[in-house]
Amino acid sequence: MSKLKAIREQKNLTQEELSEKSKISVRTIQRIEAGTEPKGYTLRTLAQALEIEESALLQDTPQEIPEADEVETRVEEPIPIPVNYSYIKIINLSSLLFTLLPPLNILVPLLLMFTMKQRNSLVKQIISVQIMWTVMAPVIFMLGIFLKLGKQFTLILMIIIVLSNIFIILRNASEIDRNKKLYFRLKFSMI
Repeated sequence: MSKLKAIREQKNLTQEELSEKSKISVRTIQRIEAGTEPKGYTLRTLAQALEIEESALLQDTPQEIPEADEVETRVEEPIPIPVNYSYIKIINLSSLLFTLLPPLNILVPLLLMFTMKQRNSLVKQIISVQIMWTVMAPVIFMLGIFLKLGKQFTLILMIIIVLSNIFIILRNASEIDRNKKLYFRLKFSMI
């Protein structure tokens, strides 16, 4: 849309009314609205008739011209992405498949977050919890090894670590179903 046409329509004027007000022919107004840039006398006259600055007709994007009696501030809010709890549950449960392969229990939900377009705080919390578990699991395992309590204890510790992540994932899934929130969550987000 041309700058002149946008401003003219904003002022609720037809081409004929603008022609009458500015004493510029309708044909000239049509040419300017079709893409010809106004110059000299035509530019000054149209700017005076529309009660705007000449530069407003020359800029790439038209300026909003507020009416004399109504001046308001417009703040465009970002369009929120709708939260799909089924997708969030799938993203959460995708970690379950990769409990034994710790880097994938983070990467798969992260990829699903982008492909399913669910970049909200719930999904970020799900991934943050998995990051925290992935960092803590080897630390706990190494502490168990350094305590030198035997091979049986090490095996039991490994099973407990894996089962703890499975429990976290399943408990969060049930809480998403019931209350649309997470049971296990951090007070901060890692992503």
